[in-house]
Amino acid sequence: MLSETRHVGQHLRPVKTGEMIAAYLRARIVRGELAAGDSLPAEVELMRQFEVSRPTLREAFRILETESLIELRRGARGARITAPTAEVAARYIGLLLQTVGTTVSDVYEARSLLEPVAAGLLARRRTAADVADLSACASELEALLPAGRPPADVAGWTRGSQRFHDLLVQRAGNKTLAIQYQVLREVVDTHLLLASSRPAIAAAPATAFRTVIRSYRKLIALVEAGDAAGAEAHWRTHMDVAARSLLPEELRSATVLDIFS
Repeated sequence: MLSETRHVGQHLRPVKTGEMIAAYLRARIVRGELAAGDSLPAEVELMRQFEVSRPTLREAFRILETESLIELRRGARGARITAPTAEVAARYIGLLLQTVGTTVSDVYEARSLLEPVAAGLLARRRTAADVADLSACASELEALLPAGRPPADVAGWTRGSQRFHDLLVQRAGNKTLAIQYQVLREVVDTHLLLASSRPAIAAAPATAFRTVIRSYRKLIALVEAGDAAGAEAHWRTHMDVAARSLLPEELRSATVLDIFS
């Protein structure tokens, strides 16, 4: 016989009706039964369908609005479904990175680990359209370089260069990797656009930009040839070189909070 009563229970908070409604609607949005752009019925109709009060329904709406799954509109038009985006995820991840004092160098390093893997995957899975689109992106960047001179709009050239990186990861065929990349990209982009406005970057010689184009062309050739190991190794070197040129010491140690503030 036990000498004392064992404690095996704990306080269980009952799930609120508003949270249950939010969970139900969230599941339908994720499954695609409610698509982005669709409008939910008016409040009065939803109150009737769920058999709840207006405050309970609005509690569910507040939850979904915080998750960026609906957009509340004034009047009788009701709420509109919005698709989850990487930008929303990046805001939350950015807050977490800020609270732990993450440096820009740390974030860039993580991105530099993902992109070479994507390059290898792309080389194995490439299609003719993938190669053509990468080549077109490289050609557009090359067209922004006047003969013997750097681009007139360095920030614009930087955005075009980022599109090449985006295309590389998007066409790799791994959705999980692509979403992780997009979240990191939101943080890195802030730094890259800041760096592109710095005198040292803006005054870079035309040869520096043409070297980037040559690196892009080499990657495209490796991808087209289906050389996964070569594409991954080349892109790892490319990212290492880019880090040294785009992360001067004073920004290398800057935290994500410093960049966004």
